Amino acid sequence: MTVEFTARQVKVSKVMKDGATEGIERIAVVLGKLTAAALTFRAERHLQIVEISLQSRHHSIVAKGESATQESALREALAHAEHQAHRFRDRNRTRKRLPKVAPTAETRGPRKTGRVGLDGASPEAEVAKPAIARAPGKRTKAAITVHSFPGKPAVVEPHILSAAEAVAIRPMTIEEAVKETEFRDRDLLIFRNSAGDLFVLHRRRDGAIELVEIP
Repeated sequence: MTVEFTARQVKVSKVMKDGATEGIERIAVVLGKLTAAALTFRAERHLQIVEISLQSRHHSIVAKGESATQESALREALAHAEHQAHRFRDRNRTRKRLPKVAPTAETRGPRKTGRVGLDGASPEAEVAKPAIARAPGKRTKAAITVHSFPGKPAVVEPHILSAAEAVAIRPMTIEEAVKETEFRDRDLLIFRNSAGDLFVLHRRRDGAIELVEIP
């Protein structure tokens, strides 16, 4: 696996690159085969910033670490990315364990076969024939549709967030809120824009983020 390193106005030692490669390989074991991996090292005033971008076949991860030293910033970014990888794997396992509804006779529809009756007519033609009246008192056969119900559904524990984690203090745009949700790995973010409108960002089980506008 090739890891792309980018250094902006900073120097990255070989020890840092080896540590970053080892951390990404550990994440690849959890996430699966990675198609792309990139790290960016940069400095902003007195802070060292490390950004990680990982891409697998089914999921992408963006993580960020900020600290006074490069080593601490890299450790924070790797821990953030590994946490996202574990959450994606757990969501996939939960989704696969949900019971599947068995198809019923109504959803399957009539069976189509290539058989031909003794008189040369197909089964479909036999169905189209008019019903024959039977003498009263004789029993007739009736088709019964059998419905199949799923087994015991899986119980998913609710994830409870405190108000300090879910509510944004400062106003922000929708783009800023999405970036904040990705960088901080949040499932829920409540925020207002500059006009005072209230919005809710929510991450679904499949990893997609949906926006809810509160009237």
